[in-house]
Amino acid sequence: MTNPSNNSARIALVTGAGSGIGRAAALALLEEGWTVVLAGRRLPALQETAAMAREPAKALPVRADISQPDDVNQVFTMIETEFGRLDLLFNNAGVFVPSVPIDELPVEHWRQSVDVNLTGAFLCAQGAFRLMKKQSPRGGRIINNGSISAHAPRPNSAPYTATKHAITGLTKSLSLDGRAFDIACGQLDIGNALTEMAQPMTEGVRQANGDIAIEPTMDVAHVASAVLYMAQLPLSANVQFMTVMASAMPFVGRG
Repeated sequence: MTNPSNNSARIALVTGAGSGIGRAAALALLEEGWTVVLAGRRLPALQETAAMAREPAKALPVRADISQPDDVNQVFTMIETEFGRLDLLFNNAGVFVPSVPIDELPVEHWRQSVDVNLTGAFLCAQGAFRLMKKQSPRGGRIINNGSISAHAPRPNSAPYTATKHAITGLTKSLSLDGRAFDIACGQLDIGNALTEMAQPMTEGVRQANGDIAIEPTMDVAHVASAVLYMAQLPLSANVQFMTVMASAMPFVGRG
């Protein structure tokens, strides 16, 4: 089995790299010398991420909608053509649709959540498996962004919660199916990292008892450190599940 930390050229793909957790993780990997393909729907935002790197030449922005098979196939074709291998996939891209009672939820919002949060992660994992199985040295690592919602829901969050619970099943299946090919898969469950998506936590969000309360948050840099730790492990070791969260947020005892 290979140890990616010993490779002279370590190639990573980060989805949703134009902002938030994806941007922080991509920059942390770049700082450690990785070459990082930055994927997302907004090319200008990806280019901003690349410009923040100490070595922007090691960051490759690629516009892609991961819910679309053709877009994902193009990304992996480019990676194989340009680099010949992929050592790490951080399956991070996701959407959170507006919180409404389930009986008022437009089916289009449900489908959007499933398409991006679940199908997108599946398509990227599928592309990673295809390349990691045949590359030499073979193998690599997949890290899925699971979220605290992979464990416990917030009020009126059925689409997001359902897809994140499904990510846990995908992680387990990928971990099992990857054993024969030196492909490790783990999941990072993140709670209240202070990004644009989590900004409402600082203003007050609905709790399980119906109250509106401000929730503690943490610096997104801690998430990037967790991704980096998982990424730097040799393929003989795996963090199957890790939770990194604001210590006092309502998770343990939520509801």
